[in-house]
Amino acid sequence: MTDPKDKNPLYRGPGQTRDDARGPRPPRRDDRQGPRMPNRAERAAPRGNEPDRQEEMRPAKPKEFRIYGLNACVAAFKKRPESVRKLWLLESRIPKLQELLAFCVKNRIGYNVVENEDLEKLTGSAHHEGVCLALLPQQELNLSQWLMNAPAGGCLLLWLDGVGNPHNLGAIMRSAAHFGVQAILLPKASALSHSGAASRVAEGGAEHVPLIRLGRTDNAIAQLASAGFTLVSTVVRGGNDVFRSALPARCVMVMGAEQTGVDSELIAASRLRVEVPGTGQVESLNVSAAAAVLLAEWRRQNGAT
Repeated sequence: MTDPKDKNPLYRGPGQTRDDARGPRPPRRDDRQGPRMPNRAERAAPRGNEPDRQEEMRPAKPKEFRIYGLNACVAAFKKRPESVRKLWLLESRIPKLQELLAFCVKNRIGYNVVENEDLEKLTGSAHHEGVCLALLPQQELNLSQWLMNAPAGGCLLLWLDGVGNPHNLGAIMRSAAHFGVQAILLPKASALSHSGAASRVAEGGAEHVPLIRLGRTDNAIAQLASAGFTLVSTVVRGGNDVFRSALPARCVMVMGAEQTGVDSELIAASRLRVEVPGTGQVESLNVSAAAAVLLAEWRRQNGAT
């Protein structure tokens, strides 16, 4: 009897594949002609740990942050409504936030009526005042950018050297907005920035006083001097009575941390050192309280900006 495999070379027995029946597969054209060249898609793809250049070139998405407090949220909405991303509020706040709610509905921005406990978790504070906003952050300028459009004539800047408490920053921003400070200068290494806590304490002032992030201290001093500004350092002891000193019209008031004071490099670059006189029964004022006194005296001498 004839074996079926003799008649059909493609016959497959049990457990035998089609390729087994045919015999060894002839080498592909690529195998005969050497290594295959990568195609266009493969050449464009990153290899190993090589970074994706398209990912590098893509701008980073601005990170949202949350502010809370009634005046802070209303001021942010009035000043830059395009930055609003989400709203949380207590039911009791609906009557005072009708305009903001209508804006959210019209622009399909999410909002939630929540309980007090929810707001405390969202804000990390019991002082949320019934409302919280998710916002895009305000852009921090650098000194060169700001000086290009700096106002002529009288102008007051506030340099915070070593100040690290966001509640102090908020109180200072509130006073700065009230007395017409044009900008607050922050050292490069400072951890201070716009935050929920600072914005709440500022009571809306954070929206009216820009923050400028400085580079090297010596460069910043030189740039300010070239623009006609005079540095005035505040000290606890050994300074001139601020109420008996002539404060320059183009002034950079330098405030230091309560424990360490103003850096020696800044004191050396300052034309004037001033202090707020008192009874001596306490060592000094809180930095935010001292700032309010100093800014008020500058405004009294130099008029409104």
